[in-house]
Amino acid sequence: MGVLGRIREGLSRTKQQIADRFEELVRFADEPARRTRPIDVDTIDALEELLISADVGVAATGRIIAAVKARARNGQSLRDLVKQEIRDVFAAVDAPVAVVHHPKVTLIVGVNGTGKTTTVGKLANRLKSEGARPLICAADTFRAAAVEQLEIWAARAGVEMVRAREGADPAAVVFDAISSGKAKGRDPILVDTAGRLHTRVNLMNELEKIRRIAAREVPGAPQEVLLVIDATVGQNGVVQAREFMGAAGVNGIVLTKLDGTAKGGVAVAIANDLKLPIRYVGVGEAIDDLVPFSADEYVDGLFEEKW
Repeated sequence: MGVLGRIREGLSRTKQQIADRFEELVRFADEPARRTRPIDVDTIDALEELLISADVGVAATGRIIAAVKARARNGQSLRDLVKQEIRDVFAAVDAPVAVVHHPKVTLIVGVNGTGKTTTVGKLANRLKSEGARPLICAADTFRAAAVEQLEIWAARAGVEMVRAREGADPAAVVFDAISSGKAKGRDPILVDTAGRLHTRVNLMNELEKIRRIAAREVPGAPQEVLLVIDATVGQNGVVQAREFMGAAGVNGIVLTKLDGTAKGGVAVAIANDLKLPIRYVGVGEAIDDLVPFSADEYVDGLFEEKW
């Protein structure tokens, strides 16, 4: 199954929640006689409720509704109008940071329970399949069994891992990993960090120390800081992202557990509210269930025609 199929499959629960109502709206709004007239108030209200129920978020929903109301239809279908506005939301986010100096260092950050460690293993597997030679760094040295869990994922991916004893300084482990990566030609370095809340000052200071060490060893590193968000928490994920942005230098999102929620619209809220690009989405528990995010494929999957 290709990326398009995986994203569509992952959105199945969200589509189940909105599909029937959206099809009803489309059939009514797209009657030939209505395609040349502004969309009526009742349809707009129903569309707004539908988007909110899918966790698109108040701000993003407001933007989509305003654009749909303002745009001249010229025979265009309501489905196409909505899809285009959501594509525009994703198109407005920042492009990936260009990597000048290697190895590329990617920090994986977030709160406990979002799937950071499994994301590191899955990402290593994907990058290896694309021809890269990644190295995993086990910088979560405090959570019980964290290193052992990551070791299992590294073995599944067939990727080397740098680890230290439990309780070691995470920044020192990152230093060792970057040194090993340089010596062995490994690129990128994927750093699994401990779960933390932005309010835990000591842990945020630890993350800043990791960033300083990485920058000292590779100019511009960490080039990528990916915040892992559990899609099942919906709008709380947007709150988490906003709190991490300043403190951790987040410049990308990994949205996990998309297949386990009816709140898949939160991807739109993240892009609209935070202007952060979604790099990958998790659509299952297997090692190949992390796929690159595609705005076009996401929108087509969310609003595909039932018949």
